[in-house]
Amino acid sequence: MKKVLAFDVDQTLNIAKTPIPDEIAELLTECLDHFEICPISGQKFDQFLIQIVDRLKDAKPEQLEHLHLFVAQGTQYYRYNAKKKDWDLVYNYPLTDEQVKKITETIQTAAEELGYWEADKLQEGDEIIENRLSQVTFSALGQKAGTEAKYAWDPDHKKREAIVKRCKELAPEFDYEIGGTTSINAITPGMNKVFGMTHMMEELKVEKEDILYFGDMTQPGGNDYPVVQMGIDTITVRSHEDTAYALRGILGLIK
Repeated sequence: MKKVLAFDVDQTLNIAKTPIPDEIAELLTECLDHFEICPISGQKFDQFLIQIVDRLKDAKPEQLEHLHLFVAQGTQYYRYNAKKKDWDLVYNYPLTDEQVKKITETIQTAAEELGYWEADKLQEGDEIIENRLSQVTFSALGQKAGTEAKYAWDPDHKKREAIVKRCKELAPEFDYEIGGTTSINAITPGMNKVFGMTHMMEELKVEKEDILYFGDMTQPGGNDYPVVQMGIDTITVRSHEDTAYALRGILGLIK
């Protein structure tokens, strides 16, 4: 019996950059009675709240104590404090200002050279490159772009693969991972989901064998692939519908 269910977020629990649907919210709430639930994604803390936590409307405080937020690929960890009814930051491994500056300049240069810097398509107040403290994230159309536009921008990952290749030439001291629909996460070596999953095991006092992971980018170069390489049992999904199907099966076995 697994003790931990860990999840990528975009394309695994939801439609990219949108709140999780009702069915996923209901299934996760039920799972909190049986497992430690651990979303781990390149997104920032505020997005975890909007996309996941705020949707768990029926979850009681004692259930939320079994929900663990591994932000920015697990380089930040938030745990629910039932007494405070708020989230405590357990750890954070931020980039330096110099690293953020170098990564930002590198990604912009690479995207501009390849013709993939599309600032003219940004909505007001949005940005293409975002400092998420322990990683820098490139979102080609910004965070506010519509889902349809995001899905259409790079469905075969070729644009982002080209940007990553050029970034590695310009600044090889960093790692670059493709995620979501338009994103590239830039990190220092080792600060990927291996880092996050390793710390998850330490914080929850579990072993690899205790974890079942769900992700949509499990192919080489995808941001879920490091989890596969670790030897953690992984279910590859293509949508939140796939995840819901698997969770219904898991809960059915418990009942």
